[in-house]
Amino acid sequence: MTAASQMIAQLEQLFADRGARQYHGEPVSTAQHMLQSAALAEREGAAPELVAAALLHDIGHLLHDLGEDIAEQGVDTRHEVAGARYLAPIFPNAVTEPIRLHVAAKRALCGIEPDYFDRLTPGSVRSLALQGGPMSAELAETFADKPAGSAAIALRRWDEGAKVPGAEVPGFAHYLPLLRQLAGA
Repeated sequence: MTAASQMIAQLEQLFADRGARQYHGEPVSTAQHMLQSAALAEREGAAPELVAAALLHDIGHLLHDLGEDIAEQGVDTRHEVAGARYLAPIFPNAVTEPIRLHVAAKRALCGIEPDYFDRLTPGSVRSLALQGGPMSAELAETFADKPAGSAAIALRRWDEGAKVPGAEVPGFAHYLPLLRQLAGA
């Protein structure tokens, strides 16, 4: 088994073993949230790399054993960085950069779109405070112009929309061919 195949098997196991955790005070599990994000990306015709990023954007939450209420304890796990680093050995930057930047994209959207903050769920507001709060409008505009900035902003929008209890979306197995192709497995 190749390193890429092993990691994809590990990802599938993480979804199965830890994905049932409640997603930070939201009415869905972490796995449901990530699967909903990927389904939204797929429905919008996003590039394969961005669909994979949407699927895996919160994998960093599944890599630690700090508990489901870590944000409520005032701890930012920097899940976006942990997740991007974990995935970097087998996935291209077009997958890992939007993941690494999706928290910054939330901060940027709060600086660019005044009503974006008002649409955040209480869990997102709580984590936003831990993650540095809204960016200034000037910094947010600079962020949006970064090469992966627009991809991260698209990912962030799917992220916010992926908290619907009972939404019917494809399971992890649906994305295995995509992940294998992107990882060269």
